[in-house]
Amino acid sequence: MQSSSSASAGAEPAIRFHQVSKTYRGGQVKALDQVTFDIAQGEFFGLLGPNGAGKTSLISILAGLSQASAGQVSVHGHDVVNDYAAARRSLGIVPQELVFDPFFSVREALEIQSGYFGVRNNGAWITELLENLGLADKANANMRQLSGGMKRRVLVAQALVHRPPVIVLDEPTAGVDVELRQTLWQFIARLNREGHTVLLTTHYLEEAEALCQRIAMLKLGRVVALDRTSNLLAGRASTMLRFKTDSALPVELAEQSRVTGRIVQIKAHDASEVETVLAKLRAAHCQVEDLEIGRADLEDVFLEIMNGDEQ
Repeated sequence: MQSSSSASAGAEPAIRFHQVSKTYRGGQVKALDQVTFDIAQGEFFGLLGPNGAGKTSLISILAGLSQASAGQVSVHGHDVVNDYAAARRSLGIVPQELVFDPFFSVREALEIQSGYFGVRNNGAWITELLENLGLADKANANMRQLSGGMKRRVLVAQALVHRPPVIVLDEPTAGVDVELRQTLWQFIARLNREGHTVLLTTHYLEEAEALCQRIAMLKLGRVVALDRTSNLLAGRASTMLRFKTDSALPVELAEQSRVTGRIVQIKAHDASEVETVLAKLRAAHCQVEDLEIGRADLEDVFLEIMNGDEQ
């Protein structure tokens, strides 16, 4: 595992996880195992891992919804247990679940959320949030009348209503349309440029590759990769052969392929390996369409790490 931090020497990190462990069922189940890393102020940081890797447990501890079995977590120097109120004020969290109050309009929900954080005279910022998240025409609509995608936009607005310096996005685009994704990322990228720290968990690895400056990967509750996104890609760069086929692959190639529907991806380290793969496909009479030769992307790196023995 590579470990790196972009925090400047002496600068207080936006988020610090130090030796964080979490166990359940009297210690029989270990969700997190001594997780340690910092997220610098102003950084756009990705937290990746398969289901059950510990991402939700880590976010829950950060949000104060769960308590670590061991270790410390802080936000801008505020311990999430001993200084909960200050830590929570520094965070804006967009949860995975669609949670909403069915008795209020969109604007009322945001005004109430402002009150939770003691923020007054927040009308101008609420209006800006509504406009930037495509909710302006829904401001007076009851929350029950909104589609799932619109409700998720409101969750984002609620998380940002008190202008938190740290924004946590937990699978924010799961099950939403392309328009919302584009709207959300344009706005979040703007806030990041203005100095807000962003922590993103997502299963859409192309989003993480495009947005995140650094990435941590969790596997079975442990950090197995931690580096700049560019370094993760460069350190495992390889040629990827991508094509479509309706034919059965020869067994030797099938064992080393990633197949999604008709799309097949096979790693080849150099030109001679590409030629070897193509020769095997011809020999097996595989009909190949849309052949492409490209570089490995973050999904390739992620799968290689998760399927490896790194701990």
